Amino acid sequence: MSYLNLIDLPSAAIVFGGTIVGTILRCGVWASFATLRGLGASLRSGFDAERARSELAVQVQQIRRDGLLRAEPRHFGDPEFDDVADVLIGRRSIGALLEKHKAHKEMRIARNQVAVTTFNQAAELAPVFGLAGTLIALSRISDTTVPGTMLSSNIPMAIVTTFYGLMAAHLIFAPVARFIERKASKEEAERQKLVDWLAGEIAGETARASRSREPIAA
Repeated sequence: MSYLNLIDLPSAAIVFGGTIVGTILRCGVWASFATLRGLGASLRSGFDAERARSELAVQVQQIRRDGLLRAEPRHFGDPEFDDVADVLIGRRSIGALLEKHKAHKEMRIARNQVAVTTFNQAAELAPVFGLAGTLIALSRISDTTVPGTMLSSNIPMAIVTTFYGLMAAHLIFAPVARFIERKASKEEAERQKLVDWLAGEIAGETARASRSREPIAA
């Protein structure tokens, strides 16, 4: 068997082109671009929990040294923890810290869900276009076909399009959706650990800051 028989550009165009167009029509242009951005973010190094913890440790030390009233927010390029630092220093409240974390978490989950849903839609559509390519190839077979040419052109194309559809669904689109899902789940777990650790570390400081704002009884 020659594996070159599995290379067929018309079949690939039907399966992959049709799947891409169908997915865009189902999910929308905005979701499709958001999916590409989400995939790009997942393929990059992603969230560095160790670096974030070391940066937050510096913030905690500063808060313990200067107190929440005089400490300055420390930014290190992570949108969530930069906002958390601003809220923590500005409002001096663990509740505000947790609210900000929850807001960022919900945005990330929504963004990742768009990417996962889009790739799952592509995985669902790929076998459909594989079958469509098969039907197109079989429809070209007629009584006027020159003997001997049917097996060398139409039948191989019918088989290859089905093969492309199944492989695209189960070896590309569905695994990519699961990859994004796993990467997002791991990041959320790491962020939650850091938020819980940070809340525990500054609990005493926020309590002291709250007492300092209480009016002195006559």
